[in-house]
Amino acid sequence: MMLLPTAADRLVRYADFATLIEALDFAATGETGVTLHGMRGELAESLSYRDLRDQAMTLARRLMAAGLAPGDRVGLVAETDGDFVRAFFACQYAGMIPAPLPLPAPLGGKEAYIAQVGRMLEAADAAALIGPAAIVAWTPQAPAASVRFVGTLADLPEPAEAMLPAIGPDDPCYLQFSSGSTRFPTGVLVTHRALMANAVAMTRHGLKVRPEDRAISWLPLYHDMGLVGFLLSPLTCQMSVDLLPTGAFVRRPLLWLDLIGRNGATVSYSPTFGYELCARRAESGAIDHLDLSRWRIAGAGGDMIRTGPLADFARAFAPVGFSPAAYVASYGMAEATLALTMAPLGRGLETETLDITRLEQEGLAVAAEGDARARAFARCGPPLPEHELEVRGEDGARLPERAAGHVFARGPSLMRGYFRNLAETERVLSADGWLDTGDIGYLDRGEIVLTGRRKDLMIVNGRNVWPQDLEWTCEAEIARVRSGDVAAFSVPGPAEEQVVVLIQARLSDPDQREALRSEAVRIVRLRHGLETEVRLIGPHALPQTSSGKLSRTKARAAFLDGTFDLERSRA
Repeated sequence: MMLLPTAADRLVRYADFATLIEALDFAATGETGVTLHGMRGELAESLSYRDLRDQAMTLARRLMAAGLAPGDRVGLVAETDGDFVRAFFACQYAGMIPAPLPLPAPLGGKEAYIAQVGRMLEAADAAALIGPAAIVAWTPQAPAASVRFVGTLADLPEPAEAMLPAIGPDDPCYLQFSSGSTRFPTGVLVTHRALMANAVAMTRHGLKVRPEDRAISWLPLYHDMGLVGFLLSPLTCQMSVDLLPTGAFVRRPLLWLDLIGRNGATVSYSPTFGYELCARRAESGAIDHLDLSRWRIAGAGGDMIRTGPLADFARAFAPVGFSPAAYVASYGMAEATLALTMAPLGRGLETETLDITRLEQEGLAVAAEGDARARAFARCGPPLPEHELEVRGEDGARLPERAAGHVFARGPSLMRGYFRNLAETERVLSADGWLDTGDIGYLDRGEIVLTGRRKDLMIVNGRNVWPQDLEWTCEAEIARVRSGDVAAFSVPGPAEEQVVVLIQARLSDPDQREALRSEAVRIVRLRHGLETEVRLIGPHALPQTSSGKLSRTKARAAFLDGTFDLERSRA
């Protein structure tokens, strides 16, 4: 089995296709494709776009033979393997709508996972559930009433003698569940037209893809950045891509960087925590074998970009060829297919250090001076071509540059709406096509700077307080607190909102635990002028979204329902 080549010796078409099917039909005329790797980084399968097309067309007829019809939603457990890729494209040729589903969390319970999958299948009104045998065996009680087939690809019947349907640009391409919607899942229905518009904007204008480019990703394929960014978009410009299971990265983060060097990758993305994990491993592990000199686009996105960990990564891996100029800060969301903005290539991470007090109290982005409370924010670039961003105030009026407010987006990549959820669609999407992103930020010289997420905002004594400010202060100034160990939110108090800070602690000694708790109370009071209730909880206790980000909403709910009281009694 050989590594698939790049497209260096041929003219590249940059996503100028009407549908994803047309894009695969064209990519199948070349030699590029998808290379799947195993848990130790070993080569598991080389799947050329030519073979993918042939296998997907056969599987499409097997789906039809199983009694599934065009328009049916098909839940696909998104294991990073060839079967998921084949099944996803089989749905395309059959006119069915794949709905990628998450894998079980490493430390999550089986029952909770089954319930989550059941809610997603019900929300999708799915006709089938397909996935790996080990996971499918868990889920006989999960499928909704609409589900008619549950099994693996191998369980599908022999192909039917049937014509594959014609697919047009306005037909649905896939159903993407937003990362935070586990209790009440909301599916983003993405059309072929929206996908191709985003792929054109990203590959031609944002990434400026070259014939010799190669992509590598460890991102989960049930998340928009993994699915669109590193499976669908590379295909639309005939780029070879290497996929590493997310679990492999979590266990051995440097595998990601090893593959980048070994396979000559030039394009890869990660949320901040991915870069942070690698920098942490570099402190105690050998990195001399790595070669990051060809990595020209090191994208950052998928969460609020934290500038400190990216600077640490650049310093740690400079000796093996990493250039900080490769950083590309980006902003997007599933409701916009994937990307809305990308920073200019080659400039690296450009930041603004703001006076947090002015930002909280006046909503103004003012450069920090002297001893003002300060934090650096990443500039995430201008909107991609044919896309627009506006920042609006509470009254809906457009705000001037450097005034922080609600971020709205419009463009050809946006969803038509949430699947069978008219009320939620009307809440976020206006009749003239403007999407309320739910984010807070400001524009400066046409570029967006994100400062927070509206649902996370805390209002304390009339101040706008961002939870990430408190979290990052604790992580930066308390030696025994690591990145990702803190969650901050507010709950109703007797007279005003009460700020709560949860800290994952690995200490068992009562005196040491109390010292840590007291230190956190002191630091938050000193740096932010806030009185807080600090609660120490166990390692890995903070809940996450399906894409691995901290879920403050779930943490707040667990605090209110007493989940963490039980942990405290055990300490």
